[in-house]
Amino acid sequence: MKLVTFEVSTAVGPVKRIGALQGERIIDLNAAFGAYLAEVRESRRWREVAEALLPPEMLRFIETGPLAMESAHTAIEYATRKGSEPGPDGTTLIHAANSVRLRAPVERPLSMRDSFVFETHARHSWERRGLSIPPLWYEIPQNYRTTHTSIAGPDDPIIWPSYSEKLDYELEMAVCIGKYGIDIPPEKADEYIFGYTIYNDVSARDTQFYERPVNGAPVKGKNFVNSNILGPCLVTADELDASNLKMEARVNGEVWSQGNTSDMYHKFPAIISYLSQGDAVHPGEFIGSGTPGFGCGLELDRWIQPGDVVELEIEGMGVLRNKVERPTKVS
Repeated sequence: MKLVTFEVSTAVGPVKRIGALQGERIIDLNAAFGAYLAEVRESRRWREVAEALLPPEMLRFIETGPLAMESAHTAIEYATRKGSEPGPDGTTLIHAANSVRLRAPVERPLSMRDSFVFETHARHSWERRGLSIPPLWYEIPQNYRTTHTSIAGPDDPIIWPSYSEKLDYELEMAVCIGKYGIDIPPEKADEYIFGYTIYNDVSARDTQFYERPVNGAPVKGKNFVNSNILGPCLVTADELDASNLKMEARVNGEVWSQGNTSDMYHKFPAIISYLSQGDAVHPGEFIGSGTPGFGCGLELDRWIQPGDVVELEIEGMGVLRNKVERPTKVS
């Protein structure tokens, strides 16, 4: 299932909903499930029941767990059968994908982390400092927390921070945690994955290098408005094998970067298991993969510029498209 958060125009302003993306259409899951309860189950409290079992907001949907997924499958089957018919209160059940605005699948994740687990990218990073990859890198999946309050989505602008002169994209995949767990063994970690999405870890490279000597996690080099971009959809774990997916980055239509998720030295189960040792993971947390070798402008010595359109594509997940904007400085 390809899940999306989308925005529709109403008489009282824009309203955000969650849906299932199917080709050129989006099924409003909460509306379709409510219509099903009203017609098929003859529920007089169908609105309240639909709100509880299939919330119209993605984070709550993920937290609801298997009941929400079961209800979503019921909603899809019902909406497919009803076609263009509205719900009992006139609600649209199926929207044309080009008639709504897609947002980040989860606009305020419970937390956001990023990893550093592609060997070629890691080697290049240390070589720039005249060093070799430390042996410990091969033993533990390096990871850090980044901001979860500056999440952007499809077609949102990449906003150039005022303090930087070198802005970069990073071609990544992110995993979404689906349930609570602590001290998870690696062989069980797959069970905690809800789904996957594309992740652009936008980086202010000059600032990142300026901050590096203090040996802390990235701060202003990685954390600024719209610096973490997710989308266009959240693909549930049962729909694809995330261990072997083609990855590509394009700038203004020209291919800059290519990679494959198979090149991750530490796979997501190992990352989840390590992070969960003595510190629980929770539904709605996102963990980035880090970028594959040559998966960013830094490794290519090519730099995005204001007005550029950056497209990240991962097999089975669609295309995450964003335009670079540099706000005019106020003197």
